[in-house]
Amino acid sequence: MKKEIPEFIKAYDNRDNPLYEAVVKVSETAFAGDALDHKTKLLIALALDAVLGSDHGVASLARQIRSVGGTDAEINDALRVAYYVAGMNTLVCGNAAFEGE
Repeated sequence: MKKEIPEFIKAYDNRDNPLYEAVVKVSETAFAGDALDHKTKLLIALALDAVLGSDHGVASLARQIRSVGGTDAEINDALRVAYYVAGMNTLVCGNAAFEGE
């Protein structure tokens, strides 16, 4: 199953087709293989988009996840892990305030 190509990428099809084709190829490569199921890959993408602040991406991926049988509980779990991992940098860097004391 292929991941949906976002509209902002589709806009490059006529404007810069070589770039469009390259991005589509990367998308196909990222979602190829069967070590992880498609829903899990979508959940990872959703978590990354949430960390990067892409609310439109999160909304689109949530729709795709639900369309393949994903649940709100699975989405919540992915967001919890993303928050935990992304928030760790704050704690790591925050230690610099106390170095040398």
